[in-house]
Amino acid sequence: MMEKPVHLQSRRALLGGAGAVLIGGLAGCAEAAARPVPMAVRRNPGCGCCEVWTEQMRASGRFIVTTQDDPDLAAFKSARGVPADLASCHTAVVGDYVVEGHVPLADVVRLLDERPEIAGIAVGGMPMGSPGMEQPGGGNEAYGCRGFHLRRSTYCVLPLSGALIAHSHVQDGA
Repeated sequence: MMEKPVHLQSRRALLGGAGAVLIGGLAGCAEAAARPVPMAVRRNPGCGCCEVWTEQMRASGRFIVTTQDDPDLAAFKSARGVPADLASCHTAVVGDYVVEGHVPLADVVRLLDERPEIAGIAVGGMPMGSPGMEQPGGGNEAYGCRGFHLRRSTYCVLPLSGALIAHSHVQDGA
């Protein structure tokens, strides 16, 4: 009986080992993606809509949310490059990004998945119908989520599907 050459056995062992490492690595990536990430939220003291928004983020299971009342929230925003016209009642920090105002969960997740070269995203003001600002019986407004750069007065519109287009939300009853 003829024995198999040693180099073929070694190559098969190497390929089998590489496959096991690849599968193990992919499982590790999926596990890391499923792990909740810290989200630190600063808010105007006693703001109820901020509490509703943070609870929505917490309930998603994607974030470990902490909140802190901040009587000097404007200085906190300014230090992080939030444009004054995009300011809202709360500011969150997630990883290297700032999330200003009533940004929908899907946009926060997209920000973290795509990791664009911006300082953060914002839904300026407190539009009715945005997350945390829902009202029974309607009264909802259209609103947009915008990206912004640190210490620049201009901001960009978030890209969708590779094209730079407006990104806005309209809730039912608008």
